[in-house]
Amino acid sequence: MRRKASLILLALAVFFAALSPLLRWYAFPRLAKIPANQYQDMVLEAKDATLLDYGTMQAGKVSKVTVVQTLKGNVEASDRIERTAGRDVVVWDSLSYVQGPDGKMVSKLPERYIFDAHSQEPVHATGESVDGDPVTREGIEFKWPFRTEKRDYEYFDAQTRTSAPIHYKDTRTFRGVKVYYFEQTIPWTKVKFPKVMPVQGVTPESIAKTGTTRWYTTVRRFWVEPVTGAPVYGEEIHKEELRGGTLLGGRDKVTAFSGDVKMREDYIRHTVDLVKSNRTLVLMMTSYLPWGFLLLGAALLSLSLYLEARGRRPGESAPTRAADPEPVSA
Repeated sequence: MRRKASLILLALAVFFAALSPLLRWYAFPRLAKIPANQYQDMVLEAKDATLLDYGTMQAGKVSKVTVVQTLKGNVEASDRIERTAGRDVVVWDSLSYVQGPDGKMVSKLPERYIFDAHSQEPVHATGESVDGDPVTREGIEFKWPFRTEKRDYEYFDAQTRTSAPIHYKDTRTFRGVKVYYFEQTIPWTKVKFPKVMPVQGVTPESIAKTGTTRWYTTVRRFWVEPVTGAPVYGEEIHKEELRGGTLLGGRDKVTAFSGDVKMREDYIRHTVDLVKSNRTLVLMMTSYLPWGFLLLGAALLSLSLYLEARGRRPGESAPTRAADPEPVSA
């Protein structure tokens, strides 16, 4: 009976030992993905910022500029693209809406971001755009890959419509969470005016006729939880200028916006709690269960060998040959 039990334990030991790497290296890359119907919003603020009054064309200090960012999964579009792409695809329709202290719109920038649900690599398909202009993204945007590495990544900048390296700087602890700190600097670059301007009747085409151009620079910072690849905190030291042309009344340049844009405290707490929860789920598949199954397999193997050894009675290990019969004389 003990030998039968030891064989069953041996079979279970082999099963769990084989399941350990299978779960980590086969199941996890296929099961871990961004849901196509995800929705999230984020509120950021730039306090004591400089903002241009388009009515007087004068820049002045304001108490606060608010940036509301929303990401909405477009399930219908992702299903359509998946049929031709042959892989799991996520389509995010995002909007960055900037408003002044009086609640009036300063600017808004819509985007459609299409990417692989597992790796977060961009997927180029019809509809990929920034402010209605078709783009071809290279690198990541909004989210890092699962199991983020300590290295530089290409990060897409929506204002310039280009990608540039975002550099890994060091490992830190943020609100009790181990994070990788990344930083990207976009130098002064001439960029397009938003298609929807804050002044009624003013369009990018009408501004272009004045010869005035828009320039932008930013220092982008992210604190990224490496297991999930989700930023738990982010900020930008953001500056915009209008340069040249008749619109400025003879001035060389005027500040359109300048401020340190940071996540609002309530959204920081919510994001940290959400990332902690998702981190546990990812670790279950990449660490806790694989190592648990491996240790369980080793324990079952040890118990199987123990029962096999106990199943042998003393002196039973090698059967003895029967003695030869003694010769019988006549």
